[in-house]
Amino acid sequence: MKNPFENLDKILEHRLRLQIISVLAANESYEFTALKELLDTTDGNLATHLKALEKEKYISITKSFVARKPNTRYKISERGRAAFKKHLDALEELIKRQKK
Repeated sequence: MKNPFENLDKILEHRLRLQIISVLAANESYEFTALKELLDTTDGNLATHLKALEKEKYISITKSFVARKPNTRYKISERGRAAFKKHLDALEELIKRQKK
């Protein structure tokens, strides 16, 4: 049988990127500041990991103005949702194998 570690997504192996994609999978979209507060991270750290997810086309970005202030929202893409599911399935397989 194939090694389930091979199905883990390298992009999602980083703790913060996995947290971001988890939040986006559970919500229609999420605003930058709210995401930063929820994940208790810095602007720069969050921006770096969001760029990595955007580069892989795992998320989409919408920029707008709310009450004349810039607002950036993030949403998981279908590609991101598929990668997240595959990653979770691989983790689940690893757990099942440990129980045997």
